[in-house]
Amino acid sequence: MTSETDDAARHKAKMAKRKEVQDAEVAAKTVEKGLLIVNTGPGKGKSTAAFGLMLRALGHGWRIGVVQFIKGAWETGERKALAAFGDQVSWHSMGEGFTWETQDKARDIAAATRAFEKAKELMADETIRLIVLDELNIALRYDYLPLAEVVATLAARRSDLHIVVTGRNAKPELIQAADLVTEMTLVKHHFAAGVKAQEGIEF
Repeated sequence: MTSETDDAARHKAKMAKRKEVQDAEVAAKTVEKGLLIVNTGPGKGKSTAAFGLMLRALGHGWRIGVVQFIKGAWETGERKALAAFGDQVSWHSMGEGFTWETQDKARDIAAATRAFEKAKELMADETIRLIVLDELNIALRYDYLPLAEVVATLAARRSDLHIVVTGRNAKPELIQAADLVTEMTLVKHHFAAGVKAQEGIEF
């Protein structure tokens, strides 16, 4: 056998062993449940990842709910694209902009309260399989909502409902209650080099 043939045989044997281990690990996972997913951290892509998951779920015919806690009724690309799914997506932009824009805490608290009421309404709709609570972490960071009540409500979701929470600075209590937490790490961002937010990339 040539050296190249030997390498190929070793690689095949190694991959066969890896497949055996991987298959056994996958087979051992038998629980199916609605997940509480948290996308947090200083890096870009938290909401983008949530919308990508939404697209996957829509491809399987699920009904989806979206509540945006901070962002207002922006004409974003994802909102325009998802409008093509009609009643399959229930989208609600309930925020009035970031807190430094409103500069009115009482107004921000009122908007966050309305948004969370809408979230609970969507959670009660048994036709909806996935809900994205966009920037809920920001509302919790600024104490616009009672943390214990929010965490308890999310933890008490029905067994087949998946919920994704986005926003930096996720509270430890929410992280503890979550099934899956991903922290987006900022390595490099074009904004620091003077590049403005661009259509199709940021919105």
